Amino acid sequence: MFIDSIISPQLRLLDSFSTTAPYTMSKPILPSRTLLSSLSQNLRASKPSIKPQFFSAKCQQLSTRANSRMVEPARCLREANAARIGGRNWGAAQKRGYKTVQEQRSRYRSGPFSALAGLLFLSSGAALIFYFRYEKSRMERKRISEAAKGVGRPKVGGPFTLLDQDAKPFSDEQMKGRYSLVYFGFSHCPDICPEELDKMAVMIDLVNASPVMSNLSSENPEAKKILPLFITCDPARDTPAVLKEYLSEFHKDIIGLTGTWEQIKDICKKYRVYFSTPENVKKGQDYLVDHSIYFYLMDPEGDFVEAIGRQHSPEVAAQVILGHVGDWKR
Repeated sequence: MFIDSIISPQLRLLDSFSTTAPYTMSKPILPSRTLLSSLSQNLRASKPSIKPQFFSAKCQQLSTRANSRMVEPARCLREANAARIGGRNWGAAQKRGYKTVQEQRSRYRSGPFSALAGLLFLSSGAALIFYFRYEKSRMERKRISEAAKGVGRPKVGGPFTLLDQDAKPFSDEQMKGRYSLVYFGFSHCPDICPEELDKMAVMIDLVNASPVMSNLSSENPEAKKILPLFITCDPARDTPAVLKEYLSEFHKDIIGLTGTWEQIKDICKKYRVYFSTPENVKKGQDYLVDHSIYFYLMDPEGDFVEAIGRQHSPEVAAQVILGHVGDWKR
């Protein structure tokens, strides 16, 4: 009891110091030699009969308590220094069961965004831009197609009966069930018609080779190919035999149509085609023919879809046609 009365004030002093500033010291505080000498002198002066082992036990208790109070703060300081330098001591955090402030800050140093998040954001933005552009072009094609259809009867196109290059009857009913590309011209045209027929041949090959045509849901294999028609504006000179020989120079799929002057005038009127062929011309008479220069795209129901002019290249014209084919009954 006497020893406790002497050492207890020292222990309380040490307790108060370690409690008020446990994390301000990086090294454990041990009892100094002066403190131990002071305690020894007090003991000898007061109770000479006290045995040294009691003193040693109390000093050891004092040293042990001091060490135990400073180990944990020193370890925390070491881990904090390691985290501040830049290392993430995940193993120590898992052992402790919690993370220090420095570890939490380093975890969110890059913020809510990462390289993967940025890549996903850019990919989503590109997909949305592509989708909206596609929908815009599709709605534009639909607007053009709907505007070309009249109320009660089509504004462009209509029923007709002519002769093909084999002198067989050909009517508008044979256009039903597939897309058709109609062009008006004449075999004696010096420059415009040959150029447009060359372009028409390229358009036919591009459209028929596209997977858009092969994916059409139709049991008829001919429906998966476009139907190209060449209707003459000069029936007096363009007989079926003349058309057959003339069109064979451009593409084998092009069907030539001819008829009487009245029949040609009627179909040109229905397709809104201008032509200046004179009536009742004599055989061998020389004259000029003027006509509109357009390709008329007709859908499988025989309705006019869009007119393709000279400003369209074969590739662009093929894309226009395939765009409407892809929108069919969507």
